[in-house]
Amino acid sequence: MEENINKNVNALVLQTDFGLGDGAVCAMYGVARSVSAELPIYDLTHEIEPYHIWEASLRLIQAVPYWPAGTVFVSVVDPGVGSTRRSIVAKTKGGHYIVTPDNGTLTHVKLITGLEEVRTINEVVNRRPHTERSYTFHGRDVYVFSGARLASGKITFEEVGSLVPVDSIVELPVIPPKREEGSITGTIDILDVRFGSLWTNIPWEKFQNLQIEYGERVEITIRYDGRTVYQNRIIYGHSFADVYIGEPILYVNSLDRMAVAINQGSFARAYNIGTGNSWQITLGK
Repeated sequence: MEENINKNVNALVLQTDFGLGDGAVCAMYGVARSVSAELPIYDLTHEIEPYHIWEASLRLIQAVPYWPAGTVFVSVVDPGVGSTRRSIVAKTKGGHYIVTPDNGTLTHVKLITGLEEVRTINEVVNRRPHTERSYTFHGRDVYVFSGARLASGKITFEEVGSLVPVDSIVELPVIPPKREEGSITGTIDILDVRFGSLWTNIPWEKFQNLQIEYGERVEITIRYDGRTVYQNRIIYGHSFADVYIGEPILYVNSLDRMAVAINQGSFARAYNIGTGNSWQITLGK
């Protein structure tokens, strides 16, 4: 089917915290289709926790690098809708475009893959007609409208609006992993939601400096606001099959970050583990 699509049309990928319980996402699809009936539209997720900008930022870096250059992502997790926060489109160094409120959603993409340029959306021309009185559904009226126009080739990136400095965009605070004698400490950034695995910000490259081999046990300590909530020695394995059902394991996840799981169980639920900078994890011999 996609072979018949105009070569100037790129994919449009949507992410929101809207859920699918009402017509909001369907309305966004309709606006995009009204811009171009040829436009291929996909969903990253619509199950971001409401108002959770940190999660939106991490879900983008989980997906964006694996799409072809030219793909347009629309991410709408926007607790400040209707305020003075900017509406922007960023071009990544990989050639992707991300349409989003300037509220920290681009934090991890900027940090890990890099941004080439950022433009503010000129709503005089890049806003769905006759919606000037609506201040609460910019996802439909501004973001997906602009994203669809960009993906379909109706506008160029330069026609989105004025350039703004990349360093001027809002970024969420990020705590980088810290290496100490015989250990490394990072944060639990996000969960592998369906399975309850803990995904940390510790890259495999940094972990391997500890010279721990597959099959060895690793001392793991998890703290919340400085208070220890979990401490154990668990196997470092290639995959879940390296441990018995119900046994914990340390492994390298699909983003080449260190992760902790229970084989066929939920580590997060078993030990009431959350995510964010308040949740720190230390890996050591």
